[in-house]
Amino acid sequence: MDVSFLSPVFAAAGPFATVCADVTHTTENADAELELRVRALTGRLTEQGAPELVVGAVRGRLLEGNDGGQAGTLRGRAVVVAADGTVVLDEALADSPRQEACEWSPQPALLPVLSQLAGRVPHLVVIADRVGADISVVGPGLGEQEEKQVEGDTFHMRKVKVGGWAHNTYMHTAENQWVENADQVADEIGSLARRLPLGFVLVAGDVRARQILTDRASDSWSDLVVSMDEGGRAAGADREPVQRRAAELVAEHEGRAIAEVLEQLQAAGAHGLSVTGTGPVVEALRKGQVETLVLADDHGEDTLLVGSSPAELGVDQHDMDALGIHGEVVPADRALLAAAVAGSAGVVVVPRSAMPDGVPVAAVLRYTDASTAPAT
Repeated sequence: MDVSFLSPVFAAAGPFATVCADVTHTTENADAELELRVRALTGRLTEQGAPELVVGAVRGRLLEGNDGGQAGTLRGRAVVVAADGTVVLDEALADSPRQEACEWSPQPALLPVLSQLAGRVPHLVVIADRVGADISVVGPGLGEQEEKQVEGDTFHMRKVKVGGWAHNTYMHTAENQWVENADQVADEIGSLARRLPLGFVLVAGDVRARQILTDRASDSWSDLVVSMDEGGRAAGADREPVQRRAAELVAEHEGRAIAEVLEQLQAAGAHGLSVTGTGPVVEALRKGQVETLVLADDHGEDTLLVGSSPAELGVDQHDMDALGIHGEVVPADRALLAAAVAGSAGVVVVPRSAMPDGVPVAAVLRYTDASTAPAT
């Protein structure tokens, strides 16, 4: 995953409030329920010493659903607020968080956020009819999912039953209009596909509209299409099946990505282009060698020492003495992630049980040197 969208977080001054919250807003009592959940979370931040400026910023973001904002369509939300009250991260989660997190700490607690992001597999959800489409754009760094509407012309949209010479003319005009509308939708999807590294394009809605749209797909996204019968644009249409299918596809793509990076670690190791274990990975991060950081989802109580910049890190004071600096004790996952972002490395979060030999961290390298080259 490209984690460059986290750069504003690490550029800000801490401490930080990190919150993963359930912001589901779909029931009759949604306003009251959300208010109670947010009150409990912000109360915990206050107990941990967060100032009201920070607590108020968290409260405001989480309660946007009660104002009829887009947040009301979300199930889960991750918010990080810096010490000066600036919201430095606001991202949709794939679903209600498995466990609501709420922490006021010197470094942002981002590992649980990364493992639950809705946008960890960038994708589009397109609900089409013969007039146009609703397009949901989901990707890391977009904050709330981006919603786009493409509307074509409704003139002569229905094929009417007429007799004589006019019948074929009406049918031809309607069909042409559907195609023109589908072309507008296809152009918008193509533009998004060129901008985002999409994993899939889920197309739902009217059967004929879907057929025309997918026939108009360009090379940039035609191979990414997954079609489904359920879903519609009409007011009150149930979109839960579409959301459920999108979540299934995200899980499938993420599973393949994890398998691929673990295979890449093994293959790269034969050429000295991968390292496993905290010590070797820390050394590679210091030298800017890491292309992809592979983090276990559970680092327990592991810590590292960090100097004045993210790349100044070590396993113990001996490492820091060699750098000629004093180190601050930081939870290992937070130090490793900050160093990866600073070094423009990608990040993949993997279940601890899937890691090679159960190590907490590994890395695929950009280049090898004497310290990483395989023995001959």
